[in-house]
Amino acid sequence: MTDGQSKTNPERLEKLKAIIRGIHAGEDPADLRLQFADLIRGVDGSEISRMEQQLIEEGMPSEDIKRLCDVHVQVFRESLDEQARPNAKPGHPVHTFRAENVLLGEAAERLKCALDDLGSPPDATRFADRKNELAELASTLRAIEFHYLRKENQLFPVLERYGVTGPTQVMWAIHDDVRRLLKEFTAAVDAEDLETAAARGPELAQTLLEMIYKEENILFPMAMETLSEADWVEIRAGEDELGYAVVTPGREWKPAATPAAGEADERAEPRGGPRGMLPLDTGALTPEQVNLLLTHLPLDVTFVDENDEVRFYSATPERLFPRSPGIIGRRVQNCHPPDSVDVVERIIGAFRSGERDSAEFWLRLGDKMAHIRYFAMRDGSGAYRGTLEVSQDIAPIQEIEGERRLLEWGD
Repeated sequence: MTDGQSKTNPERLEKLKAIIRGIHAGEDPADLRLQFADLIRGVDGSEISRMEQQLIEEGMPSEDIKRLCDVHVQVFRESLDEQARPNAKPGHPVHTFRAENVLLGEAAERLKCALDDLGSPPDATRFADRKNELAELASTLRAIEFHYLRKENQLFPVLERYGVTGPTQVMWAIHDDVRRLLKEFTAAVDAEDLETAAARGPELAQTLLEMIYKEENILFPMAMETLSEADWVEIRAGEDELGYAVVTPGREWKPAATPAAGEADERAEPRGGPRGMLPLDTGALTPEQVNLLLTHLPLDVTFVDENDEVRFYSATPERLFPRSPGIIGRRVQNCHPPDSVDVVERIIGAFRSGERDSAEFWLRLGDKMAHIRYFAMRDGSGAYRGTLEVSQDIAPIQEIEGERRLLEWGD
């Protein structure tokens, strides 16, 4: 991180926050822009981000920031347009985000033009003529989900370690607005609902384009200023699993050597935990937390190692099949009745040879429906390391119908 974060002295930041408070109090943004013209000149994305963060910390609801954030941007837009944007090479997460923004932004602009062509009020004949085009544009814009998922699950968590939480919360809420509008618009086009499509489409396009502007002029400059090279390497490492919108990353970005263990940037909160935690592929847990996690799963698990010995079972309160500590270390073949040993041998043999990766069974046990699955466990090189048995009563799941989107406590 550069020293850019220190360039805004407390007095200047308080004056900038006063502008936002004035907007929320109902003052005319144009008047505020004229009144504070000298102060606004030179404002950059990082300052706006810090300003919003402090306002939220001081008690301004994030919902209020979200409701008027487009107005905030308009007040500072001239200055934001003039700021230099830091460069990022192909392969760097910011370069990928920006490449996606170009293509998704073009689709949003085309959507606006197509909707404008429907006329006011919208004409049913024109809508019918352009329905396929509108459906194709909606399909293209659905790729924004990958863009938002990478922001929410890769970029935002790292920013939060540096105390940047308010702006990310506001952006996430706007992501959900885009998701809702896109779903409603797509459904309206499919159902040939002209009135809803004409109402939701322009709002969708404008909200998406405004978010792109905030990313390009506020989020990305602030993130480039705040995060270290090691942070960007971490962000990039998890992106492939979430996917990309329209484009794929380049390979030109070659990050410098990242800090060794114990040399991480002291400004960021530690990602792991205290000593004694077990490092996992996607986090770290204490042995107690591992045990609690496994004994609170809504299903039973049993692990048999590569030597066919039982090494673990989850002692959940409502097991489908009885287990006791006596089976630990016992060969799995000896844990089954003689007439089912051949099935056990076939499953493990197929797993060990690589012929199969899973097997499943289901049967009635009184009022329960037992679903029993076996999975081959393999290490990074593909070598067989054991079998995982997962058992679950799926009778309650089979009864589920419709949707439940609101919290309803069960009896």
